[in-house]
Amino acid sequence: MARLQYLELPVGDRAEAKRFYAEAFGWGFTDFGADYAATMSGDTDIGLDAAPDKVRAPLPVIRVEDIEATLAAVEAAGGKVVVPIFAFPGGRRFHFRDVDGHELAAMQPG
Repeated sequence: MARLQYLELPVGDRAEAKRFYAEAFGWGFTDFGADYAATMSGDTDIGLDAAPDKVRAPLPVIRVEDIEATLAAVEAAGGKVVVPIFAFPGGRRFHFRDVDGHELAAMQPG
C-alpha cells in the first residue's frame, strides 16, 4: 500500500535548519553529502535540501512497492512526470505534478 513516507523541505542553510529542528523538536539528522540531511526515524521522515537545484516548495514523497507501475498509474490518472525515475541512496524515485499542479514524488526503497 502506498503511504506518505517523507517530506523534503528546501532550506537556505542546512546547518541552521538542522540546528532549528534539533532545538525545537529534538530531531537528529543524518548527512547525505554537503547539501542534504534527513531524519531516519523509520516513520514519516523530514529531508533538508540545501542543494542549488533544490525543490522550490515542500515535496511530499510517497512510498510505493513498484515504481514503474506507479509511474504508469500516475500518467494514466492525468499526472505529468517532471523528473523521470532516478536512483538515490535508499532507492529510486520520480517527481510528478498532480492534476492541480502540486509537485510530489514517488519512491521505491531498494
